[in-house]
Amino acid sequence: MQRKTFLKASAAAAVLGMTAAAWAQTPVEVPFYYPVAVGGPITKTIDGYAAAFNKAHSEYKIVPIYAGTYQETIVKALTAHKSGKAPATSVLLSTDMFTLIDEDAIVPIDDFVKTDADKAWLKGFYPAFMANSQTGGKTWGVPFQRSTVVMYYNKDAFKEAGLDPNKAPQTWAELKDAAKKLTKKDANGNVTQYGIQIPSTGFAYWMLQTFTTPNDVLLANEAGTKVTFDHPKVIEALEMWVNLAKDGVHPKGVVEWGTTPKDFMEKKAAIIVTTTGNLTNIKANAKFDFGVGQIAGHVRKGSPTGGGNFYIFKSAPKAQQEAAFKFAQWITQPERAAQWSMDSGYVAVSQAAYDTPVLKKYGQEFPQALVARDQLPVSVAEFSTHENQRVTKVLNDAVQAALNGTKTSAQAMKDAQKEADRILRIYR
Repeated sequence: MQRKTFLKASAAAAVLGMTAAAWAQTPVEVPFYYPVAVGGPITKTIDGYAAAFNKAHSEYKIVPIYAGTYQETIVKALTAHKSGKAPATSVLLSTDMFTLIDEDAIVPIDDFVKTDADKAWLKGFYPAFMANSQTGGKTWGVPFQRSTVVMYYNKDAFKEAGLDPNKAPQTWAELKDAAKKLTKKDANGNVTQYGIQIPSTGFAYWMLQTFTTPNDVLLANEAGTKVTFDHPKVIEALEMWVNLAKDGVHPKGVVEWGTTPKDFMEKKAAIIVTTTGNLTNIKANAKFDFGVGQIAGHVRKGSPTGGGNFYIFKSAPKAQQEAAFKFAQWITQPERAAQWSMDSGYVAVSQAAYDTPVLKKYGQEFPQALVARDQLPVSVAEFSTHENQRVTKVLNDAVQAALNGTKTSAQAMKDAQKEADRILRIYR
């Protein structure tokens, strides 16, 4: 009887032991929302990073979930958060920081920074990228796919127009002059090539910053509680953009974000202003020699930063949060940040990445890749406020109204100021 009892107990212990071993070997699944609307090279790259991390950290399993555009991804992430099923981490716009804090959706990165190595890593990011990653003395996001806005220009078109193909326009005056010389018309007077094209869907506020920054005016305060849409310098900056269309050197009305690189590659526009995130695409597909230049200056030089950060969600289990932190730390190490910059066109997020032999070599062979990085010392934070989606829509609509001619630049900005003040009143 005792023997049978002993054997049963031994068998039960063995089963429990096997179950415990199996449990110990089961990796923690870590849902990771990534903003991409369609499959392709970028999803394969992210899948590759996840697989490499999982191989090196068998206790975790990063699971990329491709959630659509940035706008669609934050909606899905916040919806999941409210239902108690938030992803462990997501790459969302750096400008979503205030919204995510207001929704009590994320935890500070500082909570996971424990060792001297952790502290050194966090201090290693470019200060310009941290402007949209920190507030209230805390770090809320980890820079990943970050950018500045740059000018791409067709060197062949510059030569044909008698312009220096090795020098992008440096000032507003030079930009207007070049755009005029680069604009081509057919025998019937129809434009076949615009001198310049700037998209105004999706990120109109960001493109407006490529005029407000050189005009030495910020669109919002650092706390994200106040905007300056009706400032005379902001109105002057918008009018500069509007006048390019009035002068016939820029398409009239609203220009699509997604088609602008295509129009450049099809020689429908000789200069385009857009994210450095388009660099790899243009490099791979442009059938002509092209240059990349910093945003044209006026009172000063400068561009807004842009792009996405890693955030860690508050309602995710602690083990998932720890894994998300380790993944963000792993993927932003210098060698990987360097490779990501070459694969995507985004700016590598630290000087240490640019000091790697592979990115040094790439920069020597393809100097266009360094322009966005070199612009960082004169860059400002991308426009961001509390209630960011609502306030940004107000500004986007105002910019489009001015470009469409339904309002003057002054009226559009004054109306936008009034509405933004109403939205932000509770935060002041």
